[in-house]
Amino acid sequence: MKKAILFSLISILFLTSCKAKEAKPKEAKVNTFKSVSMEEGLKLMASDKDFILLDVRTPEEFAAGHIPGALQLTNETFTKQDAEKLLKNKSQSIYVYCRSGRRSKESSQKLIDFGYTNVIEIGGIISYNGPMEK
Repeated sequence: MKKAILFSLISILFLTSCKAKEAKPKEAKVNTFKSVSMEEGLKLMASDKDFILLDVRTPEEFAAGHIPGALQLTNETFTKQDAEKLLKNKSQSIYVYCRSGRRSKESSQKLIDFGYTNVIEIGGIISYNGPMEK
């Protein structure tokens, strides 16, 4: 009788521990942006055939001078609808920069939160040494 009770207790413990492992939820894959230096970002863009370069500074900063070909959305005010009007393909490479890198990180995370999947934050224009467009 003691052996039967002991066997039952061991069986219950074994089954309970197996069940606990099964009940553990699977970790969801978290999408995040990639962050690289301005220099590395420029190298990536040189080999990328289909990308958008996004300046997230203010319209006044953008008008004073920006990297050629860049589009502009203001970090502090752009919404999901603003992004979707300008950035139609959510899987396209989007390279994001600002003045120093703080706003580009914030905007990159906003884009990820809006469903964009290939966001590369490249820091600030203060690290850029190429031609400027006005």
